[in-house]
Amino acid sequence: ELALKTSGWWVDILSPTDDEMRTISKTFHIHPLTAEDVMAQEPREKMELFPNYTFICFRSFQIDTYTEQIRPFNFYILIFRQGLLTFHFRPSYIPQKVRERTDQLKTYMTITPDWMNYALIDAITDEFAPTLLQVEMEAVSIDELSLVLRRSEQADMLRRISRCRRRSTQMSRLLTSKMDVLKSLMKRYEDWANGDDDLSDDPLTAEGKKAFSDVCLYLGDIQDHVVTMVQNISHYNRILGRAHTNYLAQVNVELTQTYSVTNMVMNRLTFLATVFVPLTVVGGLFGMNVKVPGQDYIDLNYFFWVLAGFGLYIVFVAFFGRYINLL
Repeated sequence: ELALKTSGWWVDILSPTDDEMRTISKTFHIHPLTAEDVMAQEPREKMELFPNYTFICFRSFQIDTYTEQIRPFNFYILIFRQGLLTFHFRPSYIPQKVRERTDQLKTYMTITPDWMNYALIDAITDEFAPTLLQVEMEAVSIDELSLVLRRSEQADMLRRISRCRRRSTQMSRLLTSKMDVLKSLMKRYEDWANGDDDLSDDPLTAEGKKAFSDVCLYLGDIQDHVVTMVQNISHYNRILGRAHTNYLAQVNVELTQTYSVTNMVMNRLTFLATVFVPLTVVGGLFGMNVKVPGQDYIDLNYFFWVLAGFGLYIVFVAFFGRYINLL
């Protein structure tokens, strides 16, 4: 209780149990709805106002080192007038980064709970930059390679496109919902900076109003970053969509060429069958165990005349096949 009466404190709690949450709720006078959202790990990003604190749910993520899958998790932030209380259910180095930043700046500026909340949200937002840079590089690479790959590499290209589009979609889902939270926070800080502090009996001083105004400016900078990242993701999605379309068009062209070659081969085989089937019929007729023309002649004249007829027939049919472009 004595610590809560001081200012500038920050309590960061990792994976609280039910008993710990009941004790914390009693100590900090946390509303049951807030405790329920924290313990249920409410995934929706939002901002809610309570008489003694502001509750913010802000989403971050981690990338599994083995599967490279994105694992989202939430930071639950309670901003009191004197300090900050945060909950999260995955180990993260983001609070350590914020503490290091606070230690560097505390000699130059007054560290308020609202500024610490801004620093935490800013650190969470900055975590998206490296992943978005990877998505950008992959999208540009796919766009350049989609039309020049060999056939043996096309299956890998389709997997790359699918993997990159899935990563881009996940980033878009995580970033889009942050816009509403930031707008709500900025609107509330603007109201407080203008003197509309209806949640507290203590009137705001000029220094307090200036602090709220500064935090509002900081949040506006984060909002600009989020808008830029969302716009970039939209651009990457268009690049990947164009690359996917180009890939499918290239596959269709190659399939058409394959079908054309197959049809040409089948046409030639059919024409050759048309050439040799009549010869086979004639040969079969002369091989029957019946009286055939020329069998009473002892010399080979009849045989060579038949071969000459076969030759003339083949030459005629070959010229005809060349004329109709079958050979």
